[in-house]
Amino acid sequence: MDARAIDHVNLRIPEDGIETAVAFYSEALGFDIENRDLFESGDKPFISVRLTPVSIIHLQPAANFDPPAETGFDHVAIEFDHTIDELRESLDAAGVEVDRQLEPLGATGVAPAVYVTDPFGYTLELKALLSDEDK
Repeated sequence: MDARAIDHVNLRIPEDGIETAVAFYSEALGFDIENRDLFESGDKPFISVRLTPVSIIHLQPAANFDPPAETGFDHVAIEFDHTIDELRESLDAAGVEVDRQLEPLGATGVAPAVYVTDPFGYTLELKALLSDEDK
């Protein structure tokens, strides 16, 4: 089998977390929100955060939501077409606190990344472009 990409990740959020999710993922991070109308009409149990043309995060409200524990979840890594400085400036302007900055190994090699925590306790690794000297 030859996989091409991760299609989606499904994350649970608090039952009353839709507005908080939209504020963070759309307003602070700049991602498009999809399926909100289908969620509000009861046709879908989640909203979708469009990361790329081929990948999304489904955010599904749950009455029995528990924040992620270190033993069950670590992070979702998202690659951006921005430098690390551009990522940090954008996060700062949106009031999103950076937890840490590293140079982790990922699918495209070692690249600078910042880690942020969403309002529900999920860690997001925001990977910057590889610099020309790192390629």
